[in-house]
Amino acid sequence: MKKQAIITGATSGIGRATALRLAALGYDIVATGRRADRLETLRREVEQAGAACRTLCFDVRSEEECEKYLDPIEQVDVLVNNAGLAAGLEHIDRGSTADWDAMIDTNVKGLLYVTRIVSRKMVAAGSGHIINIGSIAGTEPYENGAVYCASKHAVHAISQAMRADLLASGVKVSEIRPGMVETEFSLVRFHGDRERADRVYDGVTPLTGDDIAEAIAWIVQLPAHMNVNDMVLMPAQQAGAYYTCKKISKP
Repeated sequence: MKKQAIITGATSGIGRATALRLAALGYDIVATGRRADRLETLRREVEQAGAACRTLCFDVRSEEECEKYLDPIEQVDVLVNNAGLAAGLEHIDRGSTADWDAMIDTNVKGLLYVTRIVSRKMVAAGSGHIINIGSIAGTEPYENGAVYCASKHAVHAISQAMRADLLASGVKVSEIRPGMVETEFSLVRFHGDRERADRVYDGVTPLTGDDIAEAIAWIVQLPAHMNVNDMVLMPAQQAGAYYTCKKISKP
């Protein structure tokens, strides 16, 4: 029987790249997201790569939808908890509570809802691998990012505790914590302001979704007795949340 991977937030960026990379490894794919048109495009691409692809259009912020769409799935070998976002970049006294709710509900509660359902299946099977996409913000809080950083601190803590919870079950837990990755992340954070989003990457060659997908592919191919607990990936020009060497070309 072919292995099967569930990837949340698969309509763009890291999630989309991971679906295609794991399909190339021979996994059948269950891709979730909120944009039906992009899921359909991804489904065709995965099938062209020779893998089966089921698409589920729902919002991980809804516990009811998570149960409805994920509980019927019987076999799950890999879960990539990728759905997440940053919204806004303001001082705590000027932040939007709507942005805060979106980040906490997606990055923390959504991950928990999905994991609770899928981990039960893995424990029953005695095997499986959960890969949580965290962030360097999960250990390095920065100015204007209080709630996003808090949400990723939560992902980091949940990943560590989850690993302990599932240690005797045969289920592996890994966390990948990227630095700068050029996806739709900044465009979403700045609510569609393309110019402001593009400036984030000025003078830097950032990571791409394909880079993170390659790391995930490596992790899932390790021998059964090996696990990557925590992987931090950054561009060569970045040393941390506050330390980036930007090389701006002169006019």
